[in-house]
Amino acid sequence: DEAELRRAVEVASQADVVIAVMGERSGLSPRAITGEGRDRALLSLPEAQEELLEELIELGKPIVLVLVNGRPLNIEKFVDKVNAIIEAWFPGEEGGNAIADILLGSYCPGGKLPITWPRSEGQLPLYYSMKPSSFKDYVFKSIEPLFPFGHGLSYTKFRYDKLRIEPERVEVGGEARISLEVENIGDVEGDEVVQLYVRPLVASVTRPMKELKGFKRISLKPKEKVMVEFIIHTEQLAFYDENMRLIIEPSTYEIMVGSSSEDVRLRGILELHGRPMVVKRKKKFFTKVRLIKSS
Repeated sequence: DEAELRRAVEVASQADVVIAVMGERSGLSPRAITGEGRDRALLSLPEAQEELLEELIELGKPIVLVLVNGRPLNIEKFVDKVNAIIEAWFPGEEGGNAIADILLGSYCPGGKLPITWPRSEGQLPLYYSMKPSSFKDYVFKSIEPLFPFGHGLSYTKFRYDKLRIEPERVEVGGEARISLEVENIGDVEGDEVVQLYVRPLVASVTRPMKELKGFKRISLKPKEKVMVEFIIHTEQLAFYDENMRLIIEPSTYEIMVGSSSEDVRLRGILELHGRPMVVKRKKKFFTKVRLIKSS
C-alpha cells in the first residue's frame, strides 16, 4: 500500500546503496503471478513494484536491481537507470546467501542466459527461422532483444585467441577439432562459458543463421590460460531436408566462438566435402570438450 511504499523510500533515502529485490510470486495461490496456469498479457513488473523502483531511482543513489522471477520481464525502461542487475530467477532456499556473495564480491558471477530476453511483449512469440527480409523492424522499437541468448556479465574479463580448426576440410561422416585459448585478463578469479556456434553458408533448405553446437564453463584465476577443444562430429550438422530425411550435406560452415550469441570473439571456416549422407541412427547432439592447461 501507499504507506509501505513511502516507508521503503524513506529507508532507502538513508542508504549509500539501494538493493531493490523485485519480481514475481510463484505458486497456485490467487496472489501468484507466475507458474502453471498463470499466463500474463504483460511482462512488466507488478504496478506497485514499478512505482517503487521509479521513486528509488529519483533518489539518485546507486541501485542494484535483483530480479526473482520465473520468466523474462519487460525492464527496458529501467536498464539504463540502475547501476547493476542480478537475474536470480527462483534460486531456492540458499538464494539469499548466493546473492549476498555476489553483492559483496565474495563470488564472481559467471552465469549465462539460457534464453533470449525480449525487449517488449511485441517481440513475442520469438521466431528465429524466418527467411531474410528487408522489412523486419518495428516502427517504434528495435527488433534486437534486450539481452541476447548466452549473455552474462562478470567482475573480470576474458581474452579469446588462437582459434584452430583441424582439419579445415573434413569428410562427411568425420569429425573436426576446434580449439582456442582463453585467458582471464582481469584481477579476480572468475568463470566463463565458452560458446561454439555454427552456420552453413550454403544449404538445400533454409537454415538458421546461428546454432549453438557446444559450450563449456571454465574457471580461471587472474592471468591463467586454458586451451578449450571442441570435438564436433559432422552428424551434429545434420538437418531434415525437403523430403524429411535427416541428412548431412557437404557445405562451407562458418565457425563462431564467443561469450554469447552476439559477442562472437573468433571466427573460422570448416569445409565439409564428399557425398550427402543420410543419418540412419539417432542424431548426435552433444559436443565433446577437452581442457588443456596453457603454460
